[in-house]
Amino acid sequence: MISTKETQHVAKLARLELSEEETEKYSKQLGDILKYVEQMNEVDTTGVEPMPHPLPVYNVMREDVVKYEQTKEEMMANAPYEEDGFFRVPKIN
Repeated sequence: MISTKETQHVAKLARLELSEEETEKYSKQLGDILKYVEQMNEVDTTGVEPMPHPLPVYNVMREDVVKYEQTKEEMMANAPYEEDGFFRVPKIN
């Protein structure tokens, strides 16, 4: 179990207000989590490759193919303000 002072510190970092009862409860739970992590660190992982995801992930997006290319004139027809063939936008300070 971690100390109640450590639990209160973690709660403060998370911007949580805990009662004394909650502090005791979460101190035990956090201690149990840390014990479990220690158990996992004891597992021999020699020869096990790191993996970014437990399941194979494939790109499911469609191929990027140009179907219709607009002309500059077609695009500029949508411009509320145009100047010298460019979009005119408000000045940003």
